[in-house]
Amino acid sequence: MIKAAVIGATGFTGALLARMLQAHPEAQPAVLTSSSFVGRRVHEVFPEIRHEAEYVAYEPSIVSEMDVAFVCYPHTQAHPVVAELRDRGVRVVDLSADFRLPAEDYPEWYGFQHPRPDLVQEAVYGLPERYQEEIRAANIVANPGCFPTGMLLAVLPLAGWLELDLVVVDSKSGVSGAGKTPSSKTHFSTVHDNFRSYTEIGHRHAAEMIGELSRAAGHKVPISFTPHLLPVDRGILSTVYCRPSAGTKIPDEAALRARYEDFYQGKPFLEVREHAPALSEVQYTNYCRVAPLVDRQAGLIKVVSAIDNLVKGASGQAVQNMNLMFGLAETLGLEGRQ
Repeated sequence: MIKAAVIGATGFTGALLARMLQAHPEAQPAVLTSSSFVGRRVHEVFPEIRHEAEYVAYEPSIVSEMDVAFVCYPHTQAHPVVAELRDRGVRVVDLSADFRLPAEDYPEWYGFQHPRPDLVQEAVYGLPERYQEEIRAANIVANPGCFPTGMLLAVLPLAGWLELDLVVVDSKSGVSGAGKTPSSKTHFSTVHDNFRSYTEIGHRHAAEMIGELSRAAGHKVPISFTPHLLPVDRGILSTVYCRPSAGTKIPDEAALRARYEDFYQGKPFLEVREHAPALSEVQYTNYCRVAPLVDRQAGLIKVVSAIDNLVKGASGQAVQNMNLMFGLAETLGLEGRQ
C-alpha cells in the first residue's frame, strides 16, 4: 500500500485528492496537512468525505516517512516544500506551477528567481499522454496547469505532423478554477448570470502552452490565449484555432480524425469524438474529449476539447501520475465519476 501525504489538503484540489486516495485500492492518505484546521477531522470539515483522519500541521519529519507527497500549495509557496521533501528522499507530485517551466523563465512569468534550478531540471512535466515513460521513473512530477492540459491535448497530435504558424486558444472555465479563496471576481453575485474574459494578455499558463507545444513541434509556435469565466462550478471547454504555415496542405476531416485516433491509441483517458464535446460529458471524470475539425473556408484546423479542471486538470491527473510512478495501472482509482 502506497502511503501518501497531501500537503495543503483543504483546498479544492487537496480535498479532492484526499477523497480519491481514500477510495484508491493501492494507496492511502496517511498524512493530511492544513494550516487552518489542525486537530479537526476530515469529515467535520468536509462531511461528504467519510474519513476519520485528523488534519495536522506540516512537519517534514512526518512527511519524510511517506512514499509520495502531493504538494497543493500556491505557486511560489510550493517549491521550498518540494525541495525539503526531495532532500529527504520523498517522491513528489507538485500541483503548483513551481516546477513546470525552465528555471530561467520564472522571473518573467512568476516574479521570482527559482532557488533550485537543479530540481527544476530533474522534474518531469506530468502530462501522461506525452511523458508516460519519463513519469514512471520521476522523483518530481510537475502536474500541469488545467488550461494547458486541455489545450495541449487538443493540439499535440498536430505538432510535428503539420507546420503550425499560429495557435489561438479560447478557453472557458468554471469558477472552481480560481481556487477556494473567494475574491470580488468570483463572488456569486459577480459570476451568476454573467460571462467575462480575464487576463487577456500574459496569462501565466501561456508559458506552459508555448514551451510544451514548441518542444513537441521542434520550433517556437506563437500562441494567443484568452481565458473566460463561466457561471458554472467546474469544467474547461477550449476551442483551439490552429493556422498552418503558408503552403501547408490542410488534411480532410477523416484524415485529421485518423491522426488523432492513432496518436492517442492506448491512452485511456483521451477520447476522440466527431462532435464538439460539452462540459457535462467530462465533469467529475478524468477524461478529456477532443473533436478535431477542419474549417477549410478559413484555412484553419479547429479543435474543441473538454476536461474537468479539478480532475483531469488537477487532482485526477495527479493520481494518474502517481499510478505511473509506482508501476500501477494508469487507470487505477480513476474509473467513473470522482
